[in-house]
Amino acid sequence: MMDKMAEIFLDEANDLLDKLEDLLLELENNPEDIETIQAVFRIMHTIKGSSGMFGFDAISHFTHEVESAFDGVRNGEVAVTPELITHTLSARDHIRKLLDEPDNPDNESESKDLIEVFKLYVQQHSKKPKQEKEPEPKPQKTAKPAEKAEESTWRIHFVPAADVFKNGTRPIALLEELQGMGKCSITPFFSKIPRLNDIDPTVCYLSWEIIITTTATEDDLKDVFIFLDSSSTVQITHITVDEDQGDQPKLIGEILVERNVTTADVINEVISAHKTIGQVLTDSKVVSKETMQAALAEQKHLRELQEKKQQETSSQTIKVNSEKLDKLIDLVGELVTFNARLGQLSQSIQNSELSTLAEQGERLILELRDTTMDMRMLPIGTIFSRFRRLVRDLSKDLKKDIELVTEGAETELDKTVIEKLNDPLVHLIRNSVDHGIETPAVREAAGKNPQGTVVLKAEHNGAFVSIVIEDDGAGLNKKAIRQKAIERGVITANDELTDNEIYELIFQPGFSTASQVTSVSGRGVGMDVVKKDITALGGTVSTTTETGKGTKFTLKLPLTLAIIEGILVKIGNASFVVPLSNVVECLEFERPENAKLCASVNIRNEVIPYIDLRTFFEIDDPIPAMEQIIIVNDQDSRIGLVIDKVIGNYQTVIKPLGRLYKNTFGFSGATILGDGSVALILDIYKLSDIVKNMEIANTSAMTAKQTAE
Repeated sequence: MMDKMAEIFLDEANDLLDKLEDLLLELENNPEDIETIQAVFRIMHTIKGSSGMFGFDAISHFTHEVESAFDGVRNGEVAVTPELITHTLSARDHIRKLLDEPDNPDNESESKDLIEVFKLYVQQHSKKPKQEKEPEPKPQKTAKPAEKAEESTWRIHFVPAADVFKNGTRPIALLEELQGMGKCSITPFFSKIPRLNDIDPTVCYLSWEIIITTTATEDDLKDVFIFLDSSSTVQITHITVDEDQGDQPKLIGEILVERNVTTADVINEVISAHKTIGQVLTDSKVVSKETMQAALAEQKHLRELQEKKQQETSSQTIKVNSEKLDKLIDLVGELVTFNARLGQLSQSIQNSELSTLAEQGERLILELRDTTMDMRMLPIGTIFSRFRRLVRDLSKDLKKDIELVTEGAETELDKTVIEKLNDPLVHLIRNSVDHGIETPAVREAAGKNPQGTVVLKAEHNGAFVSIVIEDDGAGLNKKAIRQKAIERGVITANDELTDNEIYELIFQPGFSTASQVTSVSGRGVGMDVVKKDITALGGTVSTTTETGKGTKFTLKLPLTLAIIEGILVKIGNASFVVPLSNVVECLEFERPENAKLCASVNIRNEVIPYIDLRTFFEIDDPIPAMEQIIIVNDQDSRIGLVIDKVIGNYQTVIKPLGRLYKNTFGFSGATILGDGSVALILDIYKLSDIVKNMEIANTSAMTAKQTAE
């Protein structure tokens, strides 16, 4: 039990340390912000108390000394400077080390050294003693959060005229409009409906009572019924909620009295008889059954509102081990595969009851899949915050003035993708800080702001998330990149490359334009890692740059790596899956006489290169009379994939191919079909590289031939 509690402490301590780093970086920008100072002090105090409780005495003692220094800051006796922030960040890193490596023999000496640093700082930066009572700190100007509009609850009694249909009015549309304005409880009244033989389909016999909780005003509600004629009745009454009632909803008797359906004396008489109010009132015909149903609906509506408020005021977040989430998504994947087999079986034996069960199962499993995927989604801001410290430290090491601006931190991405994004983003940000942003003197000479800016932005883009790392530095040096590539033998001096192809050279292994090796860069390790890691995630990297203006790297990543929407296709007897997010259209394809692995096809006056997958995969099964071509998107271009036929949409549970097949080309994984067979998932970006390389080779060969002639 104690081990479990200690594990909880370690998790919470790590969360507090992450928050502490963010607060310290904020405090550096606003050193007089008393609220941030108090928050830093509270975190120190919490870590000190909790670590002592769980036997981490070294952490408790060390944090106590750091807390003492910040107690002076909190009381206005010690100034906040960048030096103090640097010392406190070092202390934060040391606490993390004490958590991760409690038995490290160097810990004690490092703790003593840092404690001495804080004591010396307090001595050097102490202010004069305060006179009697210290003045109240000036409140910091902070942007007020947008106030949430208050909700009100209304009772609407709606009786349309009998001939309401004849003027084209649809009461159901009015009810739907009300439902769009807030939480609605609608009770229909059927008592005026005649016997079936006497029904006139042009007459409206129904009326309704609606309880709605909304931010809309009474005038807004009246506007819903503005086009009704005067023969229709609409009564709107505000329902007051007694705050003194606490958790208890209104009693049914109170609601009936409030509606003027009966009196308090009648209700008290029924209560004294110790009988159910609803049954007595309806049996005695004091209240109609429909009116009682409407009152019960109102009571339920108010009860649900109170329960919702209680939930909002209490914490609804729990921590779940990530391994359990991974296990859950694996099980959901198995369910998707199982349901596919069940659906295939129901179709083969033509059993309607089994088909119905398969459809219900599919609906439930898809809902479970979506819910499970939502549980795995995390805001990308959880890693964005780490880079503020990275940029700060690098700026000081390189003697540059750089601000990191983050946008779209609330953008959600699968946790598995987020975990694998850290290293690529570190390399790209380091590249922008070191190679991109100039020193303040150089920037001033060029007429730019001495302070450089690195923007880290994320946004949803369909089934993908785009992450942009952009700086306002000098831009990529095309000539230097080309010269370095020639020196390394990556290209020859005679090779003619487009600007984009030259910029792509920076992703080659070991490639660097730095004139000397530093602690930050120059060894040619980093950008190739970015390309490799992003490609492994099923994403792409693109580069745009402008001399003197800056460089922008754009990462395009799938939302999840577990389950994707795909299109199942056939080539001979082999099955393949094309990710649906890449698909543009599917057309019929007429195979030319001299078929090649790669060629081009004219589609609506657009020449699109394609790859013949039958030839690429060396499939010898008979060729059908009419083949098909799927046009897919590859980042900023289109290519075609020639196949035999499209089977249809398929919920694709991605399975890794395993180490034995790690060198296979053109596949990103596999999935299990309903009949138990395996279908390979096509890697659109790798196949696109083949097409582009073949085009370059064909162009080079044609150029060489023309030169020879």
